[in-house]
Amino acid sequence: GGTSDYYVDCRTTTLHAEGGRLTGHAILELLEEHGIEADAVGGLTMGADPIVSNVATASAQRALSGPAQSRPGAPLLHGFLVRKAEKAHGTGRRIEGFNSPGARVVIVDDVCTTGASTINAIEAAREAGMIVAAVVCIVEREEANGRPAVEAAAQGVPFLSLFTAEQVRAEHIKQLSTASS
Repeated sequence: GGTSDYYVDCRTTTLHAEGGRLTGHAILELLEEHGIEADAVGGLTMGADPIVSNVATASAQRALSGPAQSRPGAPLLHGFLVRKAEKAHGTGRRIEGFNSPGARVVIVDDVCTTGASTINAIEAAREAGMIVAAVVCIVEREEANGRPAVEAAAQGVPFLSLFTAEQVRAEHIKQLSTASS
């Protein structure tokens, strides 16, 4: 949402075969670490689309795998996507995929800057009667208004991130210096 002197593009990771797989598992591990139980994961299209698919697939791998997996029998997390506005034709839905009133859901986003898209998804899930159990972003940019705005909209549910912008920048600088050595 906001302007900055640098751009964080999580889609280069979430749409990469191995990066996407790892993203799904990392988010599941984050939810487990914080004791978050949910029925589904979803977010505003476009940034959340690959994250939702990756987390849902990772949950199926864990739930349906044999004893070689570390977490057999883990719960399935289904996926849903939130349109920016209701579709004017067809079903006219704002939420595609999983949509069950009373279900506990996790809202995901790739990058949280202003929090506007995350808040939009939180509001849509609640309007559909779902209960937001947590909010997760891959990179929290640590902007002045983003996290507080999401936390206010989330109304006390956990707001978690895999990384902060500072961590991403530090790793990027480290990789650049390693490559030039």
